[in-house]
Amino acid sequence: MREALSENPGTEGGVTRDDVLSALLSTIRLSGSLQFCFMPTGDWQTDAAPSLAGLSARATGTMPFHIVVAGSCWLKAEDEETDLEAGDVLVFPFGTGHQLGVGKNGTLVLPTRDLPQKPWREIPVLRYGEAAQSVRLLCGYLQWDGLSFAPLRQALPKMIHVRTRAANDRDWLRATIRQMVEEVDSPRAGGISMLPRLTEIIFIEILRHQIMMAKPHAIGLLAALADPALSRCLSLIHDDPRRDWSLELLAAASGSSRSALAERFQTMLATSPIRYIRDWRLYLASVALATTSQPIAAIAYDAGYATEAAFNRAFSRAFAQPPAAWRAAHG
Repeated sequence: MREALSENPGTEGGVTRDDVLSALLSTIRLSGSLQFCFMPTGDWQTDAAPSLAGLSARATGTMPFHIVVAGSCWLKAEDEETDLEAGDVLVFPFGTGHQLGVGKNGTLVLPTRDLPQKPWREIPVLRYGEAAQSVRLLCGYLQWDGLSFAPLRQALPKMIHVRTRAANDRDWLRATIRQMVEEVDSPRAGGISMLPRLTEIIFIEILRHQIMMAKPHAIGLLAALADPALSRCLSLIHDDPRRDWSLELLAAASGSSRSALAERFQTMLATSPIRYIRDWRLYLASVALATTSQPIAAIAYDAGYATEAAFNRAFSRAFAQPPAAWRAAHG
């Protein structure tokens, strides 16, 4: 890899966490999704290991999500129980097993196994029981290749839980959820393709919430985005990862000394600035392999490698597969 990376023009004014998140998420893609509506009544419970019905087993990261539209229920995950209410949004970045339910020892329901065969003309609505008490959830799965990027993977918790009713600044998120419900209740032409886009918007907001909740003295990528110097440095990297950045240029543009910047990276991200750039470029290469027909030699050059052979070795170490095999499996 080229060790020194030409200077990127500095940003004017302050860099916000949202600026960096936008640059980060502009490249990270949701490669698949599945949505359905789940409406049980009475006392009920799901199993603890929901299937990944309808999604490819090749996915790098398959994440269950739930949006409580109406009613209330409980969630059990890793021996902890949480009460959920309308407006709650949950995402499990690593597919952690969990149960949902109402009451004790309720009827076992298996919504993911009861889904009809695809393709679907409309979003499935699964109803259980005839009791008056009812809960309504929008559920599904997301396939997200971002978990291939170690700093982001290491920054995420096993469960993300956001209560949209708890803050006045989430009106637009509640409006997005209402639009999802309308697409289910009143199907229109194109609605089946609209829901994945709305789900992606909600997912991005959930990640933004995680960044805003990062504690001042926490470590990891989400906490690093709350650090002014690291946020400026990460913004430069993600705005133009192909430039020949050096530690000196990154430090000067970030308003920090070389030693201070290197120390902050090591403390917060357990890596160096140049290694972070290398890992991000390899992640971008994995996306290019999966989504384009660009020659591997050209992808290698964009990733900062002088030869295809060097790129093949680095990519194989990072992804446990050579580039050609990765393309065949994910393209």
